[in-house]
Amino acid sequence: MSRARRRHPYRPSRRLRKLALGSGVTLLLVGLNAPAAVSFAQQQLHEYRISRPAYQARYGSWEVVDVPEEYRTNAIHAALLHTGKVLLIAGSGNNEDQFDAGTFDSILWDPEDNTFEKVPTPDDLFCAGHAQLPDGKLLVAGGTLRYEVLGDAVTHAGGPMLIKNEDPDQSREFPQGTRLRGPNGQLYETTNAITVPAADKREREREPAEDAESDAGDAANAEDAADGGAEITITAGEERVFVSAVEEGEQGVVDEPGQYEILGLEGEDARNLYGLAAELTLDDQDFQGIDVAYEFDPVAERYVPVDPMAEARWYPTLTTLPDGRVLTVSGLDEVGEVVPGINEIYDPKTKTWSEAPERYFPTYPALFLTEGGKIFYTGSNAGYGPADEGRVPGIWDLEDNSFEEVGGLSDPDQLETSASLLLPPAQDQRFMVLGGGGVGESAKSTERTAIVDLTEEDPTYREGPSLPQGTRYLSSVLMPDDTVFTSGGSTDYRGRGRSDVLRAQFYDPAKGAFVPAADPTVGRNYHSEALLLPDGRVATFGSDPLYGDKDNTRPGEFEKRIEVYTPPYLFDGREETRPALDDGPQSATLGETVTFDTGDADRIATARLMRPSAVTHTTDVEQRSLQLELERAEGEVRLALPEDPSLVPPGWYMVFVTDREGTPSEAKWIKVGP
Repeated sequence: MSRARRRHPYRPSRRLRKLALGSGVTLLLVGLNAPAAVSFAQQQLHEYRISRPAYQARYGSWEVVDVPEEYRTNAIHAALLHTGKVLLIAGSGNNEDQFDAGTFDSILWDPEDNTFEKVPTPDDLFCAGHAQLPDGKLLVAGGTLRYEVLGDAVTHAGGPMLIKNEDPDQSREFPQGTRLRGPNGQLYETTNAITVPAADKREREREPAEDAESDAGDAANAEDAADGGAEITITAGEERVFVSAVEEGEQGVVDEPGQYEILGLEGEDARNLYGLAAELTLDDQDFQGIDVAYEFDPVAERYVPVDPMAEARWYPTLTTLPDGRVLTVSGLDEVGEVVPGINEIYDPKTKTWSEAPERYFPTYPALFLTEGGKIFYTGSNAGYGPADEGRVPGIWDLEDNSFEEVGGLSDPDQLETSASLLLPPAQDQRFMVLGGGGVGESAKSTERTAIVDLTEEDPTYREGPSLPQGTRYLSSVLMPDDTVFTSGGSTDYRGRGRSDVLRAQFYDPAKGAFVPAADPTVGRNYHSEALLLPDGRVATFGSDPLYGDKDNTRPGEFEKRIEVYTPPYLFDGREETRPALDDGPQSATLGETVTFDTGDADRIATARLMRPSAVTHTTDVEQRSLQLELERAEGEVRLALPEDPSLVPPGWYMVFVTDREGTPSEAKWIKVGP
């Protein structure tokens, strides 16, 4: 069968002129004899070298994408959709002015023709969590309720407060700014609107003997006891809210538990409704989360609201389970505290949430679905939470809520902002941790990588090859040829001291070694992302440096450029001869053998089923690559899908085939279900 005609949107730009440098460079340096001229000439020589075909065939090439100004955004999240487009979510984009203005941003980028469109964004989904759903929608849950206030900027004492409601007949709504008076006479305001549920009233019939015993000596109740009676218990409804002192300074500080009067209430309401707080301080006040959830529809290209979570979450992790439901853990809650082990599961069939087993993790924990349905916590996380709690890697069994710790890691205190992934093929159940830094604003970073094989009887991390230098925020992307592409990051917290790492490399699992790749030109640290595109390239987004200069005196600016890496397998003539898949099914069931037409059957060597990324804060628990059993026939290939839904959770996947040189086809999308 003849091959379908294909477009090739991934060919690098040839804008650079092939200058006749060679010995001419030496003459130029001598002639100009100035540091600036030397730097300029060296840069020209470098650009000449990296544009040479031989260089690109060995190391690949980078190209900065032309993004029109109106579509440049602070990409905090990136997700590849089954339409081939990439959803970039900024929300308020770590910009408090945008938050205060209610300006929330999402952009759809089509890498095939480099077009962009804005998507109305209903809430501040900045620092939410996300997961691919079985029908191809993207679940987005959580986001930002309030920005942090730190150091000297904390001028009003504040903290969490429980608003209690002892009225069993009705819930009560309180708007933002509701005032309460404390035992010290100071006034406090709620920082957001809340609804306090009605009290829970329960009635239990008592046996006569029980009544007689409990009412002994109570002549007034003796008759009731003889005939039996009812025991009524009322449990107050409650809702947490952050409150802030109306007056500035130390007078608003409270260091003992107390009850707070809600102003404006009278009679029974004043008795039934009140606030309780342990302490209110001038300590740093962290970000606060929201409980909203949406499904982003890639076809309609809009957010569709679904039931909210039970808990507010900022920095949560969402992990897809074998049946297509989504486990949701951790995050900062509505008062800025790490959710204390209260986890939830989203059911895309009912669009509702239910309780999950309780277990504490720091924010954005890297939680991967493993073969058999257990959850593996690699130890990677994004940081909020105490340094000595929830940081140890292990295997979490949701059935009995047990947790088997996995040891062996060097630099265990430097797992924050580390990268994690399930090495290809997923059937081997080998997980890798790369780099990372110390807790919080630590300057520590490690070059350590480590690998654990969960098929072993006693899984233990073992050292892998070292990175070229200590690196936080490293992006790691699974490739169709079974390599892992890593790039970017910084050696210090949020790129302090201009510490961005402008290097990239491939990890080859078969050889257990790194191979250098072309250097990126755009630095990527905090709030950066990278993902595999359907054409086999890698796109990188974002970066949020704390400072803009080496001396850390000038505030940093968010990086809005997109840079795309074209791997070596698309150079040296291989791009024109890459294998192609033609007609084939758009859906399949687990265990099914699917057939694709192709004119390249005789030279196709491998086939992979690859789940699209949904990445933020160096956390991408979605991406996975599965080996497909391959059978060649005249004009077609037959690919056998795995049967285990814990290996292949339901959803849309990319099918890649590669030839014997490792050159991949463009992806074909297929929806896989039970």
